[in-house]
Amino acid sequence: MKRALIVIDLQNDYFADGAFPLWNADAVLERTVAAIGRARAAGIPVILVQHIAAGPSPLFVKDSHGAELHPRIRAAAPDAPVVVKSHADSFLGTTLEATLAQLGIEEILLCGMMTQNCVTHTALSRTADKYAVKLLGDCCTTVSEILHKFALSAIAPRTPVVSWETAF
Repeated sequence: MKRALIVIDLQNDYFADGAFPLWNADAVLERTVAAIGRARAAGIPVILVQHIAAGPSPLFVKDSHGAELHPRIRAAAPDAPVVVKSHADSFLGTTLEATLAQLGIEEILLCGMMTQNCVTHTALSRTADKYAVKLLGDCCTTVSEILHKFALSAIAPRTPVVSWETAF
C-alpha cells in the first residue's frame, strides 16, 4: 500500500514568537522533523499543508511571517508539495486529493496542528474515507495537553493513533 505523510499547519503563528503559541509545539516540531526524515528515507512522499486565512484573521494572514511554514519543516522537506487551505479539513477546496491521486497514495499518515481541529477534521473528512488513515498522535498538538488527549481519545475508535516511531 503506497503511503504519504501529510504535515498539517506547522506554521510560525503556533510557536513561541507567533500569534497563538500552542502547548508542546517545540517537542512536536522535533518529532515531526524526525518523522519527515524517516518518511523520506523510506521513499514515502511528504505533503505539507499550510492554512491561509480566507479573510480578516489574527492568524495565518497571507504573506505574513506567522502564516509561513516553520523553517525547520521546509528544510526537512524542501521539495514537498505545499497544499494551501482555508478550512479545517485539508481536503476541502484544496489540491490535496489530486496530489494524492497523482502519487497513487492509498494510505495517509497525518500529523500537525491543531489536534482537535485541522488534524481530526482532515482525518474524518469524507474525502479521506477512500484512504487508510493513521494519525501520528505524538506529532500533533493543540492549546493544552488535556484538549490534545481528549481529541486523540475521541478519534481513536475511527482512526488508529500511532507513534511516529512505529509508523514507518
